[in-house]
Amino acid sequence: MTVAFRAAIFDLDGVLVDSARLHFVAWKRIADELGVPFTEHENEALKGVDRMGSLDHILALGGITRTATEKDELAARKNGFYLEALETMGRNDVLPGARALLTAARGAGLALAVASASRNATAVLARVGLLDAFDFVADAAAIALSKPAPDIFLACADALTTPAAACVGFEDAAAGVAAIKAAGMTAVGIGDPIVLAAADRVYESTAAVDFAAVLRLAPEGA
Repeated sequence: MTVAFRAAIFDLDGVLVDSARLHFVAWKRIADELGVPFTEHENEALKGVDRMGSLDHILALGGITRTATEKDELAARKNGFYLEALETMGRNDVLPGARALLTAARGAGLALAVASASRNATAVLARVGLLDAFDFVADAAAIALSKPAPDIFLACADALTTPAAACVGFEDAAAGVAAIKAAGMTAVGIGDPIVLAAADRVYESTAAVDFAAVLRLAPEGA
């Protein structure tokens, strides 16, 4: 028999909202201070990665070593830059199709959660007017292991009291797709089908998602 989906779990940046640009600008300011060349191409590797993991990647690009205290200070500075930029966000930063996708998922009777590596996910959702759409928003600061580990998706499933097999996750990053699959969930990728090849289905954008088709991806169960 088919296991019907009971929950949909969404990444934030690049799936629901266009805040990835704000992260890039903030990380570039840090990279410039460190003298590390950092373009949108290098920024692709940070998608789905938490703050300290992103900083470690930038430091590695420059062959730079910093103490734990110095890294904490750099990460805090980046977050400050991001929060400054966050003040410019509003309802127009919701990606095309995101509201319709959430409405379709809710209309199908699914519980909704957000599994973002961003520690500012709740603030972002509030700024763009989406916070009330969700039953649960994972606290990235309370998650032991970041994506591609499955921890944050499993935390969402646990909060929604839903078995992993009955959850479908939406991600725009390879690390996020890996996390969804490691959690034992169905993965829908948003973006490049080559980068997101491990997903069960890939759509070029959130607006392109056919939710009726997504529901048919529900796995066979006992």
